[in-house]
Amino acid sequence: MSDLSAPGFPEEEVRQRARAGAAAAFPPPGEYGRVLFGADRAGRYPAGERDPLDALRITPPVFMPQRLARLIDLGREPDYRDVELTTGVGGFTSALPVYVSALGSTRAAGGDLGLALSRQAGALGLPMVIGENVVPVNGYGRLGEAADRALLGRLRAYAEELPEGRGGVAVQQSTEDADAEVWNLVYSDPAALPLLESGRLAFELKTGQGAKPGLGGMTVLDGEAAGRLGDRYGIDDVFGDGRVLRSSTPGTFTAEILRQQIRLMRNNFPRARVWVKLHPGRDVAEAARVAAEAGADAVTVDGAEGGTGWAPGAFPAQVGLPLAECLRRLAAAGPPPCLLVSGRIWEGGRAVKSLALGARAVGLGRAALLAAAEDPEAGLVRFTECLALELRMLISALGKYTPAALDRDDVWSPEFPGIPVPGSS
Repeated sequence: MSDLSAPGFPEEEVRQRARAGAAAAFPPPGEYGRVLFGADRAGRYPAGERDPLDALRITPPVFMPQRLARLIDLGREPDYRDVELTTGVGGFTSALPVYVSALGSTRAAGGDLGLALSRQAGALGLPMVIGENVVPVNGYGRLGEAADRALLGRLRAYAEELPEGRGGVAVQQSTEDADAEVWNLVYSDPAALPLLESGRLAFELKTGQGAKPGLGGMTVLDGEAAGRLGDRYGIDDVFGDGRVLRSSTPGTFTAEILRQQIRLMRNNFPRARVWVKLHPGRDVAEAARVAAEAGADAVTVDGAEGGTGWAPGAFPAQVGLPLAECLRRLAAAGPPPCLLVSGRIWEGGRAVKSLALGARAVGLGRAALLAAAEDPEAGLVRFTECLALELRMLISALGKYTPAALDRDDVWSPEFPGIPVPGSS
């Protein structure tokens, strides 16, 4: 029946699944390590609608009492260059209300590119998260392990460039990382001691990520790597070409398990900060409350727009709450004292809207990797120069001079009633 057709139905997608089987649930495996995946701008919303966060308008007032206060303080009319962007981020001091999101063991974040990104983030004084599964897959960085892909290589590259009093590193730990005792290795390592002694080391407990909520980390492996890692990870031969799907377990959480995990972290690693990363679940506000009350120094929420090195196609397109909805629910419940958010952040407008809706800082994931790939020596540096200029101009236009001064009155949208608007409860 090769001449059978179905106008208006996704015929080619169905035929592809009929040809490829389970492999069709994923992007082509040859794209692994070369493509950064995530929801596109239009794919998550009905035709003609925009991402709710992008649809918000930034709304400067006419009367600006904070500008008057700044004028009196300076003895002259202030401008955008008078905006101070230094921000406390999860117990660290950041040069901007920005951090580098978790980049784990995927090929795109490994090797020279991962080291280049680490060096530039360190030089900028931006906090950086080292993602899960780096140690079980690539090693810690001792005993002859490849330093460019190992965790210790990224840690050293970052710390060697770090200015005094700025930045910090958060190290994630997955179930498989826990088996490898990653946090114990880092906490006791002389290479991490300067960060630990200066209060610039954190451990981040990951419950999930925006691009694939409810799933663990995933990569594509060749046969040799699959044989080496098969006793530590789930291996699934879905591609039929010698390459396999490698999956880590997502971990199991209830409110009490999350509380106890945070208490365990504070007890076992008292000199390290505690970060918790949440995926965009429908109970994200409750999970953030539990984490904050248990003593987390920062709670990160990764919206459904977040990127990843690998995910089933259905997840970025159809699973998880958009970042704007996460922010709405968090605002309604009362956000944690230090809320960090990520999800297709790449320019000042989207960042300022997130800050106005309750975030302390925003995360750069795909944007940071692409910038470092464009120029391994200074791509991220120049990218953040542009971002900082936009932030200063936008915050100044609102008559304010620090990111912390932003609030819900600074954004407005008539199109999306789920977004808090000025004067709404």
